[in-house]
Amino acid sequence: MKPNFLILFLLTTTIGWSQQTITLDACYNLVNENYPLAKQTGMLSAKQESEMAAINTEKLPQFNLSAQATYQSDVIEIPLENSSIEPLNKDQYRTTLSVNQLIYGGGLISAKSNLTRAKYDADIKQVEVNLYQLKMEVNQLYFSILLTQEKYQLLLSKQAQLKIKLKEVISGIENGVLLPTSNKTIEVELLKIDQDIKATLKDKATLISSLSSLIGFELNDQTKFETPLISTNISSTLNRPELELFQLKREEIDASELLLSKENLPKLSGFVDGGYGNPGLNILDNSFQGFYTVGLKLKWNVFDWKANKKQRKSLLINKDIIDNDSDVFELNTNIKLNEYEADINKLTAMLASDTEIIDLRREVLSATESQLQNGIITTSVYITELTNLYEDERRLVTHRIQLELVKSNYNIIQGN
Repeated sequence: MKPNFLILFLLTTTIGWSQQTITLDACYNLVNENYPLAKQTGMLSAKQESEMAAINTEKLPQFNLSAQATYQSDVIEIPLENSSIEPLNKDQYRTTLSVNQLIYGGGLISAKSNLTRAKYDADIKQVEVNLYQLKMEVNQLYFSILLTQEKYQLLLSKQAQLKIKLKEVISGIENGVLLPTSNKTIEVELLKIDQDIKATLKDKATLISSLSSLIGFELNDQTKFETPLISTNISSTLNRPELELFQLKREEIDASELLLSKENLPKLSGFVDGGYGNPGLNILDNSFQGFYTVGLKLKWNVFDWKANKKQRKSLLINKDIIDNDSDVFELNTNIKLNEYEADINKLTAMLASDTEIIDLRREVLSATESQLQNGIITTSVYITELTNLYEDERRLVTHRIQLELVKSNYNIIQGN
């Protein structure tokens, strides 16, 4: 998380405990920062540093110490009469320190380093992809909370309107305009609304708890969730991190292929062997003596039964598989975009008709209120029309939030 974002967020949330405010974008940033998977970025970085350090040691001199003591059943003897050459001891001892320095490795070390970096880049991008996919879960929880907020406000509005109407009905009963039990219907409806309010608050608390766990930040029922205004750019162009991951996997295969091409090239190294033993290099000297050898060593695997070629062929097949996975991903993603685009158009049209329906409902309710005051209809008829208006308003709010959710999901699917 960037420091300026953290400071801004903390300032926003500490204005007052009851004034804690959070936005959808803040939730995205928090899940990227606090979700346990995000810790893998640091782990992968440490892993790469360790692997690169190990590879770089191949450029340094390699030291090998060996020691041995043997007993032989027979030794070389020189069949000369009156010879002063003593026969070798059957027990022999040798300690050797070997130093090898790579002079030319055919670019093998560099190829290993490139492959390590390619793997690291792909692994880091995989973490980014996994975190990116959590945005859909954040969306679902966040917009569900917004929906419960709107439902709660509508219930409070309906409750307040019924309480006012209850006073008017009681007054009408006292004046003999309405039947004595007319108030009971409204009181029952108020009890139902109270149940709905409590259920809505519990639903909201559950959703807030789930979102808090997902983003790793404490939220509560006093938190204000800002309603985002989402804009979309309807297009088939994709900017998803998965596409970058596919490309990085291709580059990883290219690096593996380059490494294979270097493995069978000649390797030239220099060496120094120094030691102490009995016998030494002069086997005719039957005593403990020091010795050393200096030289160059060339290693070249000229024939490997085409194993290297077969491995490279396997890598090419893997690259074809990645290309196929990329094509499948783009196809499925574009199908989802088309579905979301259709949902956007459908919800936009529904919102327009929702507004017309609500205007008509309000006219009907206004006429019903006048009829109730004059005792022409019962309170049950009035409550029916009020409930119809409430349901249509709830439908409007639901469609509005669903539209913003679909638009936000569209942007995530698109990669914007």
